Amino acid sequence: MLRTRFCEVFGVEHPIVQGGMQWVGRAELVSAVANAGALGFLTALTQPTPEDLAKEIARCRELTDRPFGVNLTILPSINPPPYAEYRDVIVESGVPVVETAGFNPAEHLPAFQGAGVKVLHKCTSVRHAVKAQELGVDCISIDGFECAGHPGEDDIPGLVLIPAAADRITIPMIASGGFGDARGLVAALALGADGINMGTRFVATRESQVHDNVKQRMVEATERDTDLIFRPLRNTARVARNAVSQEVVKILDAGGTFEDVRDLVAGVRGRTVLETGDLDLGIWTAGMVQGIIRDIPTVAELVTRIVTEARELISGRLAGVLN
Repeated sequence: MLRTRFCEVFGVEHPIVQGGMQWVGRAELVSAVANAGALGFLTALTQPTPEDLAKEIARCRELTDRPFGVNLTILPSINPPPYAEYRDVIVESGVPVVETAGFNPAEHLPAFQGAGVKVLHKCTSVRHAVKAQELGVDCISIDGFECAGHPGEDDIPGLVLIPAAADRITIPMIASGGFGDARGLVAALALGADGINMGTRFVATRESQVHDNVKQRMVEATERDTDLIFRPLRNTARVARNAVSQEVVKILDAGGTFEDVRDLVAGVRGRTVLETGDLDLGIWTAGMVQGIIRDIPTVAELVTRIVTEARELISGRLAGVLN
């Protein structure tokens, strides 16, 4: 067993997190992660209403008696969802931990902290991690440039970002972006993190409620098979490379605006990819870590493999280099 202060603070067996993922963070996956001894997060905004989130939390509780959390991602929007109502459901449902991401979570911290909900905040830069620590969050998730979704605009990979953050952060910190096996976990610990967050790797598991074509594509893909879209708009997102992502990059690089690609990047199209397996129907997020995904195991098999191989790596090959 590998135990870090992250495990102690959040009451889990292993220093492994399955972060929130739109359309993916559902009860089947999250409960499987919890039952495997790691920490999983339902994705609040995957549920169409706060009432639906309450039902999904209850459904997850029927599948596990271990700790799990809810992700609340706060992003700019012309018609923003009722974030406060989703927050209140998280509090009223007695969820022990929330993963916040996107904008500064300050507005929501008093409600979470007042209810004893621990807050894990996801950041893509050291400066934002330091600010979140000053605000009083309980844990930082530091996201390197390799990650799926939004890597920020600084383009700092984990090999530099993690130790740079570790030099400034005193609360527990997990490393995100590019993690999918025991080697990554051991490296993250060596770089100063207290555990790892995996998104893309957890998508390619049996319990993940996405189409098998998506999972198989992750097995077949290399580390080069992602695209960075929205770069000219300063809202970079890393997605799986397909015909749509290539078209979006082409249009924006030629001076196009968001309105020129709005239909191509519509969320409903991305959701349909995950549900139907039509891989060129829309954009869908995937990290560079897909280059080391070789199979589609159960969540329990994956977590056990990572922890077991990490122990063997630490006590075997790494111990062997000591004189």
